[in-house]
Amino acid sequence: MAKKPGSKNTSGRGQRDLTVKVKTARGRTLSSTRWLQRQLNDPYVRRAKAEGYRGRAAFKILELDDKFRFLVPGARVVDLGCAPGGWCQVAVARVNALGERAGKAVGTVLGVDLQEVEPIPGAEVHQLDFMADDADEQVKQWLGGEADVVMSDMAASSSGHKQTDHLRIIALCETAAYFAFDVLAEGGTFVAKVLAGGAEGDLQKLLKQRFDKVANVKPPSSRADSSEKFVIATGFRGPLPE
Repeated sequence: MAKKPGSKNTSGRGQRDLTVKVKTARGRTLSSTRWLQRQLNDPYVRRAKAEGYRGRAAFKILELDDKFRFLVPGARVVDLGCAPGGWCQVAVARVNALGERAGKAVGTVLGVDLQEVEPIPGAEVHQLDFMADDADEQVKQWLGGEADVVMSDMAASSSGHKQTDHLRIIALCETAAYFAFDVLAEGGTFVAKVLAGGAEGDLQKLLKQRFDKVANVKPPSSRADSSEKFVIATGFRGPLPE
């Protein structure tokens, strides 16, 4: 019996597998092949390209801000380790750094990184080691005052050892937190990536001493097989009394 035009094949046979397959090329390891295949099949990677973001990480800060609303028009934002720039792109739009939203306050986005970063429209980007002794004063000078938000998607270079990597990123996050203490205005917000692994207790205790609320969130765009999560500390209490 002839198949009618437009009828669907419900048997499953003849249907094309839409998953992109990547053959192991000469010189490419199996792990790099798997990474490439995951990238090609990642809907957030495709969305980032379609929407003009510099990486899929942009959706993490979008989702965090949708929940906690810290990137408001007029806010002054510092993005630590900002390369390649996706978080800055999101911040520019949400704090109205380009002044495109009439009647809304115009914010400021300042990105800093150890490496040179391609210019980001609406953001001021500087090559700076935020751990340098005078980095906090330099940042406040560029901002023209204190920050409302300090955010970080930084991760230490992977050693291949899970516990070592966990300790490294916790140490990096704590350093970023101390930097935030020096540059945040009262009521400000600190957002940073951490890796789950059991050593977060001291970081949580530190943040709870200096902020009104501290939450831990894994946004939908964070890969399910990743141990990353984000700490969001809101309501900075200001400098400690001397």
